[in-house]
Amino acid sequence: MTETPYLNDSTRRRFEATVERRLDDRVVLDATYFYPEGGGQPADRGTLTAGDRTFDVVDVQKKDTIYHRLADPGDALAEGTVVEGDLDWDRRYAHMRYHTAQHLLSAVLLEAFDARTTGNQLYADRARIDVAHDRFSESDLADVETRMNELVDRDLPVRRYETDRERAERELDTDRTRVDLLPDSIRELRIVEIGPEDDPFDRTACAGTHVATTGAVGEVRLRGRKTKGSDEERLRFELA
Repeated sequence: MTETPYLNDSTRRRFEATVERRLDDRVVLDATYFYPEGGGQPADRGTLTAGDRTFDVVDVQKKDTIYHRLADPGDALAEGTVVEGDLDWDRRYAHMRYHTAQHLLSAVLLEAFDARTTGNQLYADRARIDVAHDRFSESDLADVETRMNELVDRDLPVRRYETDRERAERELDTDRTRVDLLPDSIRELRIVEIGPEDDPFDRTACAGTHVATTGAVGEVRLRGRKTKGSDEERLRFELA
């Protein structure tokens, strides 16, 4: 199983690893800082370099382990090859900013409208979130945007830690952590908190990457709403 140090250090841009397996256009490394697609966050892109040859990583997926798909694998990346990984940092950092912003937005909507998040999708230049709510007015959206940017301006800390599922279900607010959405097979949870340790504004089970403080998110701009069905709304937003 590939080690996943990106969960503890999402700021690492370059790393060294060894090829454990080669399957057609995919390789498995003994450890990786490439984020695999999941939780609404797209997979990282970047390169793997071995000697004088560089290979573009065009997709990363997690199944039984983490697979890095290469655009043109050639024949150089045999098992045992030592490679240097290099993330497309602009893309990764954008995902980190949008993921933290999505957590803030989910918390604001829950606080103001008791509207739970039902889905989300992040990109490098925009994001959307689906919530259980009848309909937001233009005034609602303006208030939400103002509240979001207040939280950004406060430069709140973003922390992460691990806990077991039983403790999370016993001690944490499941409306916020969304533990109920996770498969029963997941027994160890990674919790992301935003705000002071003694009184966090948001606390959510999440295996994604995030910025260190809300100030790094930048200005939030809500770009509109769309009805997705009975009692469900989709909001779009961008970061400046």
